Amino acid sequence: MIEERVARLSPAPPGPVFSPAAVVASCVGFVLIGALQALYGPAIPAFRAEFGLSPSAAGLGLSAHFVGGVAGVLLFDRLHGRAGNRRVLGSSYLLMAVGAAGFALAPDWPTALAAALLAGFGFGGIDYGLNQLFAVGFGHRSTAMLNILNAHFGIGAVLGPAVIGAVGSEHYPAVFLAFALANLPLLLCLRGVRGHVPAPAGEEAGGGAVLGRSLGSVLAVFVALYVLHVGVEAGVGGWESTHLETIGYGAGVAATATSVYWLMMTVGRFLVAPLALRFSAQAIITVSCAGMTVCLLAATVPALAPYAYAGVGLFIAPVFPTGLSWLHRAAPQARRAGALVIAASMVGGVAAGPALGKAIEWSGIRAVPLLLCGVSALCLAATLWLVRGTRSR
Repeated sequence: MIEERVARLSPAPPGPVFSPAAVVASCVGFVLIGALQALYGPAIPAFRAEFGLSPSAAGLGLSAHFVGGVAGVLLFDRLHGRAGNRRVLGSSYLLMAVGAAGFALAPDWPTALAAALLAGFGFGGIDYGLNQLFAVGFGHRSTAMLNILNAHFGIGAVLGPAVIGAVGSEHYPAVFLAFALANLPLLLCLRGVRGHVPAPAGEEAGGGAVLGRSLGSVLAVFVALYVLHVGVEAGVGGWESTHLETIGYGAGVAATATSVYWLMMTVGRFLVAPLALRFSAQAIITVSCAGMTVCLLAATVPALAPYAYAGVGLFIAPVFPTGLSWLHRAAPQARRAGALVIAASMVGGVAAGPALGKAIEWSGIRAVPLLLCGVSALCLAATLWLVRGTRSR
């Protein structure tokens, strides 16, 4: 009886969705989108020198990228049913390559921003397309494979700044051009991706997989979970160094601790992959949210703070990919649910900076871990609500 219910909620499509080569190419694609997102920040000094920009104007490069990313997710979500997976992914790789090359060669800042917007479109299409396919394409292994896929995003996010640091920010055009060219070989591997994947059984029938709660309420809480957890992720990444320096750590130690935080996010996704074969997505996310809440509370103790922030990175790592798998099983009849939460995660990343900045102006930098702990506690509350609200019939 239980086996029949699991099969109905997450059926394996006939035939593989990915060939082995396409799986490897997809992981490389996530390395590239992770690197692209992380390249803008380290290159800001060169932007400012070349185009005579203020700090806020230089920061618009990443903002344009995120705006394009949200638009790309929503646009390709509408197109993928008609255009097919190969065309969506192929168009996304090309848009990202053309945008990155345009950013490298732009003669002025408005042109560079337009190119960053274009690259963001491609970024959003790849982020959406591959996450959706991995969520349905591996049967009971989908949660594990989603974590492995997103771990490669973290590898790119670590490598991108390292490359800029090695060659110097003044050579950012060469790095962006190399990145653009690296996208093109991935087009050859798209033959190993199925053009169309059958909709989950619940979607075709229009039936529900949630009990006791309306579908709209479940989706709203999933969106809230994604916005809040990305707010914690971006908040720690943006303010950890400042907080550590404020409580007495040196600049070098603070910068290293922040790098360890991002590294632990990548490690955490690899570590949770085998666990996802034994434990449910609900259990993994509940433990993750509880763990990061406790770690953020521990970060208020100066002696524990660097280690506590590393723990936050480890615990927050599985939330994004594992939540997608949970969402697909809980609400298979919601066609655009995945696109909605992926777009919400990008919006959360954009909104976290100004919102947290205002709160810090009011409370002071020493309150950073407590503020983020409060947001993390809301993540845990949303998760516990979803555990009850998405019980299978």
